[in-house]
Amino acid sequence: MRTRAQRHADSKRTEGMYVRPNIARMQAYLPGEQPTESAWVKLNTNENPYPPSPEVAKAILAEAAGELNQYPDPMADAVRERLATRFSLARENFLVGNGGDDILTIVTRSIAGEKDLVAYPSPTYILYETLAELQAAKIHEVPYGPDFAIPEALFGSGARLTFLANPNSPSGTAVPVKQIKRLADSLDGALLVDEAYADFADDTAMRLVGRAANLCVLRSFSKSFSLAGLRVGYLAGPVELVSQFAKAKDSYNVNRLSMAAAAAALDDYDYMLENVERIRRSRCELTEALDELGFSSLPSQANFIWTKVPSPGARSLYEKLKSRKILVRFWDRPAMSDYVRITVGTDKQVELFLSTVREIIGAQDV
Repeated sequence: MRTRAQRHADSKRTEGMYVRPNIARMQAYLPGEQPTESAWVKLNTNENPYPPSPEVAKAILAEAAGELNQYPDPMADAVRERLATRFSLARENFLVGNGGDDILTIVTRSIAGEKDLVAYPSPTYILYETLAELQAAKIHEVPYGPDFAIPEALFGSGARLTFLANPNSPSGTAVPVKQIKRLADSLDGALLVDEAYADFADDTAMRLVGRAANLCVLRSFSKSFSLAGLRVGYLAGPVELVSQFAKAKDSYNVNRLSMAAAAAALDDYDYMLENVERIRRSRCELTEALDELGFSSLPSQANFIWTKVPSPGARSLYEKLKSRKILVRFWDRPAMSDYVRITVGTDKQVELFLSTVREIIGAQDV
């Protein structure tokens, strides 16, 4: 029989009392569904539907035949050197991470402490909220207006850290770079511009790196380079800030295979651009087809579309598509529950998605 003290300890353990109170209170971030069966059409997590450059596989195989018993380069200099050449910056302007989320974690861990203010417009990438809660920071969430311009309340907000996803997720909308510079100039704290989808957009804030002491840009290899499964992201920013962020990262946060893949992908940059152009064309065609069916899609600069769903409504459409093994992203949250987010897939995937949507909508009229 367990003693009273043991039962008390079990109760405390059950209630989450061995972790910090802010951790016990918060909701865990839920990534998009990842089915294990191959029969699904996945249009829910913004993965690139095309494979990475053939050079990536060659680089991985060569690296796998090498010294995997030894730790990787802690700073991923082979990747940083290529990024420096690509963007005409110094190697020291870059920090490489285990995906863009690792970079977000490093930056938040470095800047935001307990009760510090973390600001961002909403709706946006929900992980920002999670990372702020992990730090027990205060959250200043400013609603977007219908045009998805930077909300005026974000300027001069007094936040220690401000996140701006551009293009934004889930909306896919983008704001002009001159407005990003204006935002950076208005802030006393740091501004992180999350450009995970920027290769699909018309403009980028990379040219602001070094022109504002408080501005950093995040990029990812997951979307445009088709390397979501290998988890590589990077940050570009002032050398002084990057050197501080490096103190907060895990010692060896990027593995040898991922580094080799990222370097090879950068060496075959034109391959990525060709796939991006295919996706941009498909994005246009998908938007037009949805709008003809009565959807209301926001102008996307990303590899997905966020669209307001007519009858039968967003939740119902999501569930009916899922029952047919087609996944899109739906959030049951304020300002989001009337919409679904649809990743731009291959032409075949898009055709199947649209024919299924037509079938579902047509069934409502019977």
